Amino acid sequence: MLLGRFLVGIGIGVNTVLVPIYISEVAPTKYRGTLGTLCQIGTCLGIIAALSLGIPSESDPHWWRTMLYAACVPGFFIVVGMQFAVESPRWLAKVGRLDDARKVVENIWGVAEAEKAMEEMKSVVANDDSQASWSELLAEPHNRVALIGGSLFFLQQFAGINGVLYFSSLTFRDVGITSGILASLYVGITNFGGALVASNLMDKQGRKNLLIGSYLGMAFAMFLIVFSISFPLDEGVGHTLSVTGTLLYIFTFALGAGPVTGIIIPELSSARTRSKVMGFSFTVHWVCTLLTLYQKTYFTSIVLSQKKNCPVYPYMLMELIVCQICNFVVGLYFLELVKLFGVGAVYAGFGGVSLLSALFAYNFIVETKGRSLEEIEMSLSPAAPGERK
Repeated sequence: MLLGRFLVGIGIGVNTVLVPIYISEVAPTKYRGTLGTLCQIGTCLGIIAALSLGIPSESDPHWWRTMLYAACVPGFFIVVGMQFAVESPRWLAKVGRLDDARKVVENIWGVAEAEKAMEEMKSVVANDDSQASWSELLAEPHNRVALIGGSLFFLQQFAGINGVLYFSSLTFRDVGITSGILASLYVGITNFGGALVASNLMDKQGRKNLLIGSYLGMAFAMFLIVFSISFPLDEGVGHTLSVTGTLLYIFTFALGAGPVTGIIIPELSSARTRSKVMGFSFTVHWVCTLLTLYQKTYFTSIVLSQKKNCPVYPYMLMELIVCQICNFVVGLYFLELVKLFGVGAVYAGFGGVSLLSALFAYNFIVETKGRSLEEIEMSLSPAAPGERK
């Protein structure tokens, strides 16, 4: 079973990098944002399906076997479905198969788009048939894109998404929803709703606007929860605000911080280094996921021990402080918040990171809406400077 989980983890890690790259390289320019959001929508549907399938496990201790069998079904459909998928025209052009690239472009983009698209691809891949090295991520303009990609995933995770997703059941329990699976299902449905709205807005409002609006909404939601925790309110009102803040946070995350992060990184990356920039960015993503989950697990333990007047509470709090300092980004900030606000400091920290993320997006993100990957690459290249919007 451990080997199976290891192999599943490898598959998930590979897919999280390959799927956004593939969609960005295959999708027509005017629909690239919408089609890229399908990755987020598919993830939401998978979570909802898994949570729904897991409901019987609360009464049947042997149901986990059925869930493992069911988990094999999506993998089977992916293996079969990929036999009908086209090869990336950008990759075909890069390896010199220009005729095959043209056929793919004419087939999925239309004949009218083929000539312009092929000219742009040729201009990018000309005299560049070598493999990129990791050291190239330290040189312009690749270092800027790698910094943006790593920073977006770093900020996304430390804005608290996994903490909210995995531990939302504690919030819902206060309003009478005792089933952890049912609480997570409500969160999954909210996430799905936000992703649907994002798919409609991605190619209309643009990536940058959605990202900024998303993080501002997440910050508001987190501060709403902090308000419900830190101020003397009627118990029912406080619990309602906490649940509202949690669902609003999930919805606004799904509008931009979730889908845009995975879409815009391959769009900003050059054809030469796209895979390595994505690999670096998702490495940051998974490392930060582990850190935030570790922090949130300790935070949950502290909250429960504080409620029970646990005698080891001060020591658990000290261990959390040490953990935060070692994580270098949020340590001292969270330490001050714990001293000032108590347990609400963690959510205030998430809100603060969300505001910082909105500011980062405003200053550093380049709008990619309506621009081909080749146009974006040439505009960011020092050899062919273009306007950065």
